[in-house]
Amino acid sequence: MDRRTFSKLGVFSSALAVIGVMALPAWSESVPSSWEFQFPKTDFTTKSIPFSDIISGGPPRDGIPSIDDPIFKPIADITDLKATEPVIGLILNGKARAYPLRILMWHEIVNDTIGGVPVAVTYCPLCNSGVVFDRRFDGHVLSFGTTGKLRKSDLVMYDRQTETWWQQFLGEGLIGKYTGETLKVIPARLESYENFIKRAPGGEVLVPNRPDQRNYGRNPYLAYDQQDRPYPLFEGDLPDYINPMARIVVIDQKAWSLELLRQKGTVTDGDLKITWSSGQNSALDTSKISEGQDVGNVVAQRSGVDTVYDVTFAFVFNAFHPDKRIITE
Repeated sequence: MDRRTFSKLGVFSSALAVIGVMALPAWSESVPSSWEFQFPKTDFTTKSIPFSDIISGGPPRDGIPSIDDPIFKPIADITDLKATEPVIGLILNGKARAYPLRILMWHEIVNDTIGGVPVAVTYCPLCNSGVVFDRRFDGHVLSFGTTGKLRKSDLVMYDRQTETWWQQFLGEGLIGKYTGETLKVIPARLESYENFIKRAPGGEVLVPNRPDQRNYGRNPYLAYDQQDRPYPLFEGDLPDYINPMARIVVIDQKAWSLELLRQKGTVTDGDLKITWSSGQNSALDTSKISEGQDVGNVVAQRSGVDTVYDVTFAFVFNAFHPDKRIITE
């Protein structure tokens, strides 16, 4: 299915049972032949989920191409980014880079090295989940690509070294050599370009390798976050106490609604402090990202130091943490 047609869909799938994470025996189900053809190095005998949990998102392996040789320009040379456009801002070992969602929307993974640390900057549009991973794992530096598959509407990545399949939202190995392992997550901010400039005026900004390759700046998921349910590619239970498409802030398997944060301005939980401020466009609203509704900026810190957080949709948290409730008041 062409991702540009998603916004025309309006019928959704029924719920599937939540599956545990204990490894399943290889004889329980056969491997789809297309998977074995596309991923000849994947050890399909080792897995933590049933194969039926994974569906095609439409494109084949690497059909949504990762950026493996990223190009950056200094802030002074950037002319096409509006102040309120969303970026994933990353500051590491004195080096600062912004990864605009207008680019990540079309590539989903950037394999980069910043401040001497190999990282994978990832964004799943269907979940609005932006996560930065340390690519150093098990004595190797992994390089990630897109499988073309989804699980619970979330991007399933693979590493090119072992072809293990990984869940983007959790950073967990699902199928292959590293099944059950977890990638290290690096704190980053989903913030407006203006906010990134304020805290890193000497930073760099990711630019397209080929500006004519995609319609950068456009949102192919028109009005996605205005719907009351995710696309039919999602199979699972939806929360009944909050709009499934409501934005939430997830930290350490605990979640707060963005609306609650917007109302309060600041939420504290022990040494954790979460703040909200206006001035960031939604990347999943209008056709032009720069004109999207204001969903605001989130900063999450523990004892004054940035901590890992994710701004995603309520249905995503419910799908991966069905035993936990989002804090709404």
